[in-house]
Order: sequence, then C-alpha cells, then structure tokens
Amino acid sequence: MTKRVFLLLFCCLMRSSVSKNTIQDHLYRGSFLSVDDDSHFITSPDNTFTCGFYGFQTNAYWFAIWYTNSKERTVVWTANSNKPVNGHGSKLTLETNGAMVLTDVDGTFVWETNPTSTDVDRAVLLNTGNLVLMNNKDQILWQSFDYPTDTLLPSQSLTRSKSLISAFRKESFQPGYFSLSYGSNNVLTMFYDGPEISSVYWPSPDPSFNVWAYGRTPFNNSRYAFFNDLGVFNSSDGLQFNSSDMGFGIRRRLTMDYDGNLRFYSLNESTGLWSISWQAISQPCNIHGICGRNGICVYGDKPECSCPPHYEWSDPNDLGQGCKPTFSNTCGKSATFGFVPMQHTDYYGFDLNFSSRISFESCRDICLGDCRCETFGYRLTGEGTCYVKSDLFNGYQYPSFPATMYFKVPIGMEAPESASILNGSKAICTKVPVMLGSPSMYKSPAGKVKWVYLYSFALAIGLVEALVILLGWWIFYGNNALVNSLEEGYRMEGEEEETELMRFVRVMKTKLQGEEMESWTEEMIDSRLGGLFSRKQAVKLVEIGVSCVDEDRNKRPTMDSVVQVLIDCEPE
Repeated sequence: MTKRVFLLLFCCLMRSSVSKNTIQDHLYRGSFLSVDDDSHFITSPDNTFTCGFYGFQTNAYWFAIWYTNSKERTVVWTANSNKPVNGHGSKLTLETNGAMVLTDVDGTFVWETNPTSTDVDRAVLLNTGNLVLMNNKDQILWQSFDYPTDTLLPSQSLTRSKSLISAFRKESFQPGYFSLSYGSNNVLTMFYDGPEISSVYWPSPDPSFNVWAYGRTPFNNSRYAFFNDLGVFNSSDGLQFNSSDMGFGIRRRLTMDYDGNLRFYSLNESTGLWSISWQAISQPCNIHGICGRNGICVYGDKPECSCPPHYEWSDPNDLGQGCKPTFSNTCGKSATFGFVPMQHTDYYGFDLNFSSRISFESCRDICLGDCRCETFGYRLTGEGTCYVKSDLFNGYQYPSFPATMYFKVPIGMEAPESASILNGSKAICTKVPVMLGSPSMYKSPAGKVKWVYLYSFALAIGLVEALVILLGWWIFYGNNALVNSLEEGYRMEGEEEETELMRFVRVMKTKLQGEEMESWTEEMIDSRLGGLFSRKQAVKLVEIGVSCVDEDRNKRPTMDSVVQVLIDCEPE
C-alpha cells in the first residue's frame, strides 16, 4: 500500500514540476519554459518546428518559433517583437486561467494571449508551425497563425485584418517599415510606412497602372490569400504566383524581408540553407524608402544607396536613414542659388509643379522662385517637361531614365564633385550631357546657362547588328568661325560619297592629332562664355566621341572605361 501511494505521489510531482525538465511536445497548464534552461522548448511532432527562447544579441531574447533543421534557426514568428526579455529569469508560463504569459526577469508582463475561453488544457506546436492553445477536446482556442509577423507558412491565411510586417533590419525582430496587406481597394499591396512618409510601391504606384491589366480585381470582399504545399499562392484579388520549384515535399515560407521585397524561400534539408524561388520585385530600386530622405537608389541587382552632390549620410552605419545637405538651405531675399546636375535620376512623388512644353530656363526659374523647391527634373522629351520637387524621397537612378535632376545649392557649390554617370559593361557610348562652365553662369535667374552636349547614337552596320553612333556638338548660339572650319575640313577630305557624320569625325580626328588644340576649342565653345570652361575637359569629350565611332568595333571603349576617363579628367 505504501509503495502504491509513493508511486502516485511521484507521478503527480512529475507533472507539476515539468518546468524543470525538457519540454518535448506540450506545455500543460501551470507549467513554464525558462530562458535559463536551453533544454526548455516545444517541438512539433515531426520535428520541423521548434518553439522556445531565441537570442542572438547580448542579453536579448525573444519567444519564437523557428525551423528546426535550418542552419541558422530561421525564425517564422515571435511573440515579443518589440520588446526582448532578459537572458536570466524570464519565463513563458501557461497560467492556470488558460492564458500564456511572457514575463521579464522582474516579473513584468511583456506579452500574453487572450483566449476566448479559460478552458485551456495545453499548448501544442503543430507540424504546420502553428502554436495553439487547446482544450481537452482538442479544440483550438488560440493560435499564432492569427498573429503573423513577417512570414506566412503553408496553410496559413492572410486576411483583411492581418499583415506581414518586415523586420527593421537584418538580424532584428523589431518591426520595420514595409508591409504586405490588403489595401482599401481590396488589392493585396506592399506598403512603405516610414517615419516621414507613407506610400504604396507594389503594385506599381504609377497613376497609369491598371490592376485589370495584371489580372487582378478590386471587386472582392473576402480579402483572403494563402499558399499550399505545392508552392502555389492564390489571392482573392486574382493574384497568383508559383514557387519555381513547385511540387510536394519541399519546406517553404513566404517572407516580407527587411529590404522591402516579398520572397518565396525553399529549404534544402541536407544543407539547412534557403534559396529564393520567387520574388515580387526584380529591381530593388522600385521599392520605396530604402535609401531614406534625399538618398538615391542606384540601379543594379542589389540595392545600393548614394547621396547627391553636397549631401552626406545622416548615419553612415545605417544608409536607410538617408542623406543630409552639407549646406544651409535657408531661403531669403539675399539668398542666391545655383544647380548641380545628376543624370538619369528621379524622385517619386512630392511634385510642387509639373509643366510640359517648357524651356529649361523657365523650369529652372520656377525652382529659383519657390523657397520650397529643393530640386527640379527636366526632360527634353515632349518639347520639354519640368518637375519641381519640394521633398526628396524614393530617389532612384537608372541608366536609361530620360531626365536629369538639378539640385539647388548655394552659389559657389555648383561644380559637381564627381561624374554622375552610371557604370555599364556594354561596349557602347550613350548620350552624356556634361556641364562646361563656371559658377558665374548661374548667378541670376535671367542668366543664360550654356551647355555642351555630346551625342551618341547607333550606326547601322550589317543586317544583323546595329550600332549607330552620332557625334555632334550642339551650340546654343551659332558660331560662324566653327562652321567655316568644318566646311574647310570637309573639302580637305574630298570624299563626297561619305555621310556628313563620317566627314565630321575625320575632321575631328585631324584636329585631335594637331598641336593647336587651344585655338580650335575656343572656336567650338560660345564666345559669350568668356572663356569660362575647361579646355582639357572639352578636348577629352571630343576624344571620347571620336573613339565611339571607330570603324573597328573592338577599338570602341566600354562604358566602364568612359566613366573612368570622365572621373579622372579634372579641370585645369
């Protein structure tokens, strides 16, 4: 009899003190997991997921769920994203009233569930990665799937009341600025909600964008999305996409990453590493906010941020904080400003003014006349279009973007600090506008800004490949001396059957080989500049243009080499 009583008491003590032993698949009422014991965790029956305390910073821990077999414990859910707990004395307790509570070392409540019933018997981590509170009838009374963080798992749904919110940065659980959710138009949307601005960047925010053209519809009220074990994602707005390795037997997750992109990931069970099997945005610079205020995202496979001329990083350790000017932009009656150009660049939104069929000078004067203007964009297309900007967010630079931004700076800072031309790898020269002149050219709104443009076009060669490169100088105010000089060169060549372009190129080659460089550069540049231009840079531009139309294709420079020459070519 005594022996039976002893065994009964022993079994009761074992259940009540389960917190002192390894928790395998359940957490019963009255039990807890301790941050001090590495063996305290819950594992799904098939060992795919593990739940417990996760720490990767000094004395900072989160109650989380992660993939058991991923190499670096890939976390898919956290209870206390905003507030980590102490590495000593913190606990996760399933209270006797059925609530699951996370407490810090001092006993303060950091996070807790709010089940609709107090009839909770245990906490269980399912094979799906869903942490649930169940009663003794196996009914689910609360589940982590209803409170996603940055990741969606197979069979987990995204509804009108749920969002995927990115982490603030890599190796952080703090919520960031990017989210995936249903917008007011019932379309699944990616949204940037930063400290200063908010904007939609997927689907395209362009006013001309039509959701119907992409097979999506705003006419649905269910707002329901999920992906299945095959790797097929479906949304009630008509959106569908597939994992590139579609099929059964692969562990997948859909994550709203800290860089603002939505990606499908597939797990290699043998290595524990993840591979991207789909992503929403192929060009990172289409994601808003990644380079912060004034920052510019430079076109490429990976987002690279830069600052405009005369701007510097607000926080060199966090480029997402953007750039700040190195000058005072105080506007007043005595303030005078000039402009620094940056090619192929734009900032989305915050237009003070939009004008078409307008001259460059008129566009510039609009910006000079408005204290709120920080920069203006100008395109030659459509007889001239002008965009005047009040704030600089969502900046990007594409090699093919047909506009130049002109940054307002105090007089004396107009000369660009370095060439603002994008690198490229193709052996082809492109149209490159280059400013030749001095700050005195910008001292008044009525002043005439003189520009010299180097044009490059493709020259058709053969039936298969076309490469037309046209070299020419556009001089705003004609120069008879230059015209006469060119005509003399044409007569010297005496090859009437050649095109005007090739005759012009031959003349320039002859001049480049001569010794009277200073005289012919003076002829080419408008005399009303008063000699305020770099002769060295003018000659270098002609050399580049001539090399671009060399009859031997292999002798034509790559864009990389052109950029380097321009960067190295300092004015005398």
